[in-house]
Amino acid sequence: MEHPENDNTYKGLKVNQGVSDVPTVNPYLKKRLQRKQYTPSEYVENILKGNITILSQAVTLVESAKHEHQQLAQEIIEKCLPFAGKSVRIGITGVPGAGKSTSIDVFGMHLIKDGHKLAVLAIDPSSERSKGSILGDKTRMEALSREQNAFIRPSPSAGSLGGVARKTRETIVLCEAAGFDTVFVETVGVGQSETAVHSMVDFFLLIQLAGTGDELQGIKRGIMEMADGIIINKADGDNIDKANLAAAQFRNALHLFPPAESGWFPKVLTYSGYYNVGIKEIWDMIDEYIKFTKKNGFFYCKRNEQAKYWMYESINDTLKDKFYHNPAVESMLEATEKQVLNNELSSFVAAKRMIDMFLDELSKNK
Repeated sequence: MEHPENDNTYKGLKVNQGVSDVPTVNPYLKKRLQRKQYTPSEYVENILKGNITILSQAVTLVESAKHEHQQLAQEIIEKCLPFAGKSVRIGITGVPGAGKSTSIDVFGMHLIKDGHKLAVLAIDPSSERSKGSILGDKTRMEALSREQNAFIRPSPSAGSLGGVARKTRETIVLCEAAGFDTVFVETVGVGQSETAVHSMVDFFLLIQLAGTGDELQGIKRGIMEMADGIIINKADGDNIDKANLAAAQFRNALHLFPPAESGWFPKVLTYSGYYNVGIKEIWDMIDEYIKFTKKNGFFYCKRNEQAKYWMYESINDTLKDKFYHNPAVESMLEATEKQVLNNELSSFVAAKRMIDMFLDELSKNK
């Protein structure tokens, strides 16, 4: 298009011709290659070989909400089950800021130097507003994230700790089949996730801090009853005396709790994750616990109880999913909800009606 300013009537003005529009897509960008679709047998074959890339893809299938992905994931898990169960599973929890991720980095390097293979499954809290997660645990596990014998996988809680815990339980099976002999499960450290994680690990480790206020607040929490070992982090510099005092208080408090089913009395140790002090003592404690519980049979008894627990959890999840995806329920749910909000129906009567209708639909479809 010719610019009017270049007309002879506008002497002294000249507008140069502009460049043509550049393409919005880089012309040198190659077409993205489609990811190869594997069969369940191919997934399992590669997982058993220790292929981390295929393991990661399988974990993604486990975490996916798509029905076809879930079916594929369940088939992979079923084929991996005979090769699983040979690792030591350790749950790690503590208040935010206690140094869980930094400690895992130090603990993991200690294990890898001893010839172990480590998988770290970190449950990352999701935002209630944006529903997103940072998934940034690897940034605090600098040394471990560079190791060939370490696999770090953060998973978003996505507002459902029970759901992500079930998927974490299934991921443990895949990691064990891939040859990882130690599995860390790091909780979000905000309450309910601890119970879910406790139901899938062999040893439950609680990380505490000293000098953060009233030590009794830490003692009163129910989490203390689940802990198989308590460690006081940041026992360095001016904080050593405070850490030793806190350890003494926790030891005294543990005597107030009833004896554990395992017959094991939890130990309280101090350490410094930053300065790598006291790490060997922590692993000596965990090794002692594993040997102790295997000898008295509690180790295997606990795993059987956990397997039963997750069977019932899976039944509950499946029933819930079937209920909410039933066409009759979907069509009536909104109207029933309005009746409850308008005080035309009580919550309990509404729930019973919906369940009765769901059961009727099931009987009709037989």
